[in-house]
Amino acid sequence: MINAGSQGFNPGLIVLLVIGGLLLTFLIGNYALYVYAQKALPPRKKKPVSKKKMKKERLKQGVSAPGE
Repeated sequence: MINAGSQGFNPGLIVLLVIGGLLLTFLIGNYALYVYAQKALPPRKKKPVSKKKMKKERLKQGVSAPGE
């Protein structure tokens, strides 16, 4: 009989812990960057909507565009 306890940790468990640790580090790093970016960077300016696009949107909603 081979005693698994004498081997140390299960290799599968080690791989799982390493992958879990990397994933956790990645997510925490992403969150930290997101919070930093929210504070440090100015809010993005919205692009002006062209009249052509406004007409298309109105036609999609079923409201006729003025001047038609």
